[in-house]
Amino acid sequence: MKRHRRRLIAVAAAAVPVLSLAACSGSSSTTGAQQPVNTVFTYDTTAPVMVDGWDPATEYSDGILAMSEMYETLTRYNSATNSVGPLLATSWSSADGGKTWTFHLRHGVYFHTGRPMTAQAAKASILRTIKLDGGASYIWGAVKTIDTPDQYTLVFHLSYPSPLALEASADYSAYIYDTQGPAGQSGNAFTNWLNAGHDAGTGPYTAQTWNKNQEFEVYLKQSGRYWGGWSGPHFTKVVFRVVPQDTTAAQLLRSGQVSFVEQISPSLWASFKGDSSITTVSSPSWQNLLAQLNVKALSLPVRQAVLYAIDYHGIIAALRGAGVASSGIVPPGLFGHFSDLPAYSYDKAKAAALLNQAGYGPGKKALNLSLTYTQGDSNEQVVATIIKSDLAALNVNLSVQALAWPTQWSKGKSSNPAQRQDIFMEYWWPDYPDPYSWFVNLLETESPPSYNLSYYSNAAMDRMINQVEPLVATSTSAASQLYRNMQVTVMQQAPIVSVYNVNYQYAMLSGISGFRVDPAYPNVVFVYNLKP
Repeated sequence: MKRHRRRLIAVAAAAVPVLSLAACSGSSSTTGAQQPVNTVFTYDTTAPVMVDGWDPATEYSDGILAMSEMYETLTRYNSATNSVGPLLATSWSSADGGKTWTFHLRHGVYFHTGRPMTAQAAKASILRTIKLDGGASYIWGAVKTIDTPDQYTLVFHLSYPSPLALEASADYSAYIYDTQGPAGQSGNAFTNWLNAGHDAGTGPYTAQTWNKNQEFEVYLKQSGRYWGGWSGPHFTKVVFRVVPQDTTAAQLLRSGQVSFVEQISPSLWASFKGDSSITTVSSPSWQNLLAQLNVKALSLPVRQAVLYAIDYHGIIAALRGAGVASSGIVPPGLFGHFSDLPAYSYDKAKAAALLNQAGYGPGKKALNLSLTYTQGDSNEQVVATIIKSDLAALNVNLSVQALAWPTQWSKGKSSNPAQRQDIFMEYWWPDYPDPYSWFVNLLETESPPSYNLSYYSNAAMDRMINQVEPLVATSTSAASQLYRNMQVTVMQQAPIVSVYNVNYQYAMLSGISGFRVDPAYPNVVFVYNLKP
């Protein structure tokens, strides 16, 4: 499951030993050559594993941060230009109304296993991802067959029109990798080799050390045969570090022991302003905080009442710049977003009337509800506290539980409906620059439940979900209108609401250049592009 946590990333400057840099940063630790140096991303200690799995086919969580340094995709999306650009493929074309796609691959690319990247190897990786059916493998769902007419050409034959060049730029499950380890491991042996902390990608960095459940968790090093080359200033190492507290992350940045901090509390982020040694970055994202309402336990009037009871503007004010108002569940910047959708706004009178209609609320019996959020996320905690207070004013008792992410998700997926929650709070973002992920994962009928934790089922919605991707390939205007219709249905039936859209708040040492926020790759820092 996709989660957003606070993380720290550490990177070592070119041609400078890691230990020497750590000493220069003022660290007095004596843990030896594995000391981190000058950059850091923080994330929650409640889920102390940044990399849940090392398989590029199935990883679907925070591992994207390390995966994006080790692995590459056929194409890469640029949100600044709203266009798909080349990466491992240098050019591509479509035919047959979007049912045939031809990609021409870059020459001279090698996997970290030592083998060359060819069309045959790329085909094998995609077929393995499809077969494993994990992560975001649905991005290849239209693929019927793949031909390799020569060593550097991939021809995809699709069962229905699909925007394959866009899907091939996805942030999950689109990676091209060697399907064998360096000693020729395949099948389960290859999977076991990966999950021991190895990689088989083509990216600028390769796995060096994995310290599972440790503070300094993942170390990557420069890949000497990287096709992009290493001329000019680059970082030679990347270190991902788990830091338990926002205040600790802020102290490490201020002291120069780390060089990048991601998503700490808004007040701490604001405290960096005015410090000439630190650069702050605020940028809109394609990520939102969602509240999924249990449609099996809560009637439509109760769901609508809950959504009218939430003081959205109060939440945004409390987040001090870390959140902005939503319109629908598709964030601005993605096609399918509309600023004029019907919306739930704070209306205590409407909420009270709807609750009374259901036999609850002011002057009637109390309603008892439960909400879960991810332990250690300070912004989610703020939101949960405000919602609890808003509902209390309407004679609704909200029991709030902060749970470690695996526990929260397991509770939501429980086969026993009595064990589930009434409101499930989580972050969501697209798997590629298309709103499809919100609908196919969160709103399509699903049994047993996995991502659809409102347990919503609507045959008309399912039909719209199945129709939309072929339209994206053939008529973006028609697809956009269909996304509008789906969002109107969601607002009417109230299985889910976007509480707010996330505003990224980053801080880094002022000496670093080349950093660019791209919401298509949430919280990813493409370290190769940075200048120490």
